[in-house]
Amino acid sequence: MMSRRISKAIQIGGVTVGGNAPIVVQSMTKTDTRDVMLTISQINELEEYGCELVRVAVPDAEAAGAISAIKKGISLPLIADIHFDYRLALAALDAGADGLRLNPGNIGEPEKVKAVVKAAKERNIPIRIGVNAGSLPETTKAGLTIAQRMTEAALEQVKLLESLDFGLIKVSLKAFDVPTTIEAYQDIAGKIPYPLHIGITETGLPRKGVIRSAVGIGTLLYLGIGDTIRVSLTAHPKEEVIAAYEILKSLNLRQHGPVLVSCPSCGRAEVDIVKLAEAVEDRLVKIGKPIKVAVMGCVVNGPGEARDADVGIACGKGKAVLFKKGKEIGVVAEKDFLSALWREVENLVS
Repeated sequence: MMSRRISKAIQIGGVTVGGNAPIVVQSMTKTDTRDVMLTISQINELEEYGCELVRVAVPDAEAAGAISAIKKGISLPLIADIHFDYRLALAALDAGADGLRLNPGNIGEPEKVKAVVKAAKERNIPIRIGVNAGSLPETTKAGLTIAQRMTEAALEQVKLLESLDFGLIKVSLKAFDVPTTIEAYQDIAGKIPYPLHIGITETGLPRKGVIRSAVGIGTLLYLGIGDTIRVSLTAHPKEEVIAAYEILKSLNLRQHGPVLVSCPSCGRAEVDIVKLAEAVEDRLVKIGKPIKVAVMGCVVNGPGEARDADVGIACGKGKAVLFKKGKEIGVVAEKDFLSALWREVENLVS
């Protein structure tokens, strides 16, 4: 049985992170932050899919200043992603950012970090210490693994922030390599009380990136580690949100949106079950209610799985049996498979 690591709770905008709060789903915009309207549109679309925290890139002063206008058009808490220039963090705070992500590998001298911490403390704004394996600071210690260097970099920054009497801290230690990432999070989990943001970085296109992310994030969550998650994909960010919730649902950690049960199809199937399941999945994606829908294609497991779902269909040659809440409710012709199933889904969620 999973036993979750209990961390210190912090507030990012109106969202509680850590403590006993649900694990929070986060994403990052793929727009140019300086394009205010496009960024607002993407953030609001992410919210439709269930995103709860959103991060935006801040590559320059114009992007930092745009945060003020973006905030007026969104309701999600907004986190500013800062690299290299600490002055961008100060500008983002002035513009109303709800949180900061700082990379200790490229911000520079402690004095610069101190200036940011002072400004964040005055505004009660949390800071994520975001360590990435690809941009680690130099170390004088020989023989450390990448995971150990990641932990060392994070702990050094935690110590600096704590010395400034700042405790609104979140930490992440991300790598592309799954075992390295798991090792780093396991190493730091017992050394600090702060919430951990988890993810596997730069995982690539969805087909392979979702698998890599699910293995890494899923393992950490099963070990009880993680307070916020992001699935990093080379794709529209809504795909990150969808994948994140599927990982959480697979471990029974969050119930958000439908669960689709569909058979893989085989030589016993007498209809195009793949096409039907894809059509159902496309329609389910924006439904927030946690219902279970089954699309089955033969008599072996079909009736049992369909009966076990909130709404299910067990397909045979030219016709299918519809089930709702465990009861058979009718037989439909093949041309009506999708419309009949969807009608029952809509009735249920409404």
